[in-house]
Amino acid sequence: MKFDVVFAIILKIRVCFFRSFKCSYFVHNIKNEIVMSIKKQFVKTKPVCKVTFSVEAKEASKASVVGDFNNWNQEAGILNKLKNGTFKGVFDLNKGTSYEFRYVVDGQFLNEPEADFYRWNDYAGTENSVISL
Repeated sequence: MKFDVVFAIILKIRVCFFRSFKCSYFVHNIKNEIVMSIKKQFVKTKPVCKVTFSVEAKEASKASVVGDFNNWNQEAGILNKLKNGTFKGVFDLNKGTSYEFRYVVDGQFLNEPEADFYRWNDYAGTENSVISL
């Protein structure tokens, strides 16, 4: 079994475990992948953290990140598509705060497998990713 496939299976198990065995629509294979990541960079001189949201979705035409920090506005959370097929955006978020968020990839809402935790949302009837800064 190739490393990429083994990693995808392990990641899927990890996501399922941390989501109380409520698996959803994450696709993590080498051929048709939607791989997400978060990078936090704390700014020493300001009360903000620069958060980079990345979504590798080569076949997608648009992606955004929506959440408490932008009033769930897709236009305010547009991610730019790079030549390698990755969508990326950097946002300044306040330190000492937690934010619920989700990705929107071609109209499909997705959670971040690397989220700090998940919180149930009664309005949407599903869990949201949460980032703590």
